[in-house]
Amino acid sequence: SFFPGSGMDFSYSPTVERMREQLQVFFDRYITPNESRVEDEIARNRREGNPWVPIRLFEDLKKEARAQGLWNLFLPRSERAPEGLSNLEYAPLCEIMGRTLWAPEIFNCSAPDTGNMEVLERYGSEAQKEQWLEPLLAGTIRSAFLMTEPAVASSDATNIECSIRREGDEYVINGLKWFSSGAGDPRCRVYIVMGKTDPGESRHRQQSMVLVPADAPGIEMVRPITVFGYDEAPHGHMEIRLRDVRVPASNILLGEGRGFEIAQGRLGPGRIHHCMRTIGVAERALEALCKRVDSRVAFGRRISEFSIWHERIADARCMIEQARLLTLKAADMMDKVGNKAARSEIAMIKVVAPNMALQIIDWAIQAHGGAGVSGDFFLAHAYAAVRTLRLADGPDEVHRDTIARLELARHATLSDRPG
Repeated sequence: SFFPGSGMDFSYSPTVERMREQLQVFFDRYITPNESRVEDEIARNRREGNPWVPIRLFEDLKKEARAQGLWNLFLPRSERAPEGLSNLEYAPLCEIMGRTLWAPEIFNCSAPDTGNMEVLERYGSEAQKEQWLEPLLAGTIRSAFLMTEPAVASSDATNIECSIRREGDEYVINGLKWFSSGAGDPRCRVYIVMGKTDPGESRHRQQSMVLVPADAPGIEMVRPITVFGYDEAPHGHMEIRLRDVRVPASNILLGEGRGFEIAQGRLGPGRIHHCMRTIGVAERALEALCKRVDSRVAFGRRISEFSIWHERIADARCMIEQARLLTLKAADMMDKVGNKAARSEIAMIKVVAPNMALQIIDWAIQAHGGAGVSGDFFLAHAYAAVRTLRLADGPDEVHRDTIARLELARHATLSDRPG
């Protein structure tokens, strides 16, 4: 509820307001001016035959971000990351990071590392944290999350068929994964692999997650999967085959049969972080739209003078504000009552934010004419990236089903009450 007295206050604290200003200055000084330079470096690496090379500039920018305290802000309640903010505090900062697709990495706040660090922090053993979480928090390595499979509808996590079989003091892993984001980066050192340990168990207890070093024998990098033609190098969404990959039994996360539970815990923060960043993309698209229509003349008038653009700009502003408020409400609930209790709000914003941003990006593309679908502007790539979010971390249909089921249950409970 947003009614007075609800106890819901989304105003920024002085600390967050200061950090917003600091982050915006960092963006204006280091991120925005370097966008073309980063694109040029990726293009040069591709021409030289290897696009899977880390961007040299990033390491310098990371040092600067860390020196300014703009590091690991995404991870709340962690002794290893004392700079971590609450979900509500992080939201406006994550939104700014989302304005440039590669920017979150500079602050060690990029997927899938954020979700993997969350998993290790919440569910990892002390030995696992020391081996993998510490270097991830330091930004010296990167990671990937291997869940989705081409042979099954992976929107239902219980469909996952990758085999994780216990043999003595080891697990043996066999399976084919794809859309393994981040696995193309040569700095990727560890995979979190979801697979089936016990097909005879109940539906939600068959799955487990295990830590797999990226250089373990038996791992084959099949190919990068393109998204609307983008290979996203040097990050990449890879197809990976695991053939008799052996890891110590101590690499299991939380225990056998806990994979589905971990996945649900991992995806809540991941989903809302995507939504926070998506609002930043939408803001940038609206900004580009307004500048374009105000600088172009057609049929003797500025394009901004045509009423259709007034309607679209007004609708875009309303849509962004609505999505932002729902994001903040979901973040606030996650902080106060936990991810499980906030699952309806998380599902709602996961549907709302990408669809909102896609519409605004589409209008911005239209305002730019042919240039909008070219590589000369950020809009085409942004559209491709945001469109994937209607699938990543659960498709719209699954989230709508969750929302509907919770709503039906709520009304059923109300109708059962006496009087």
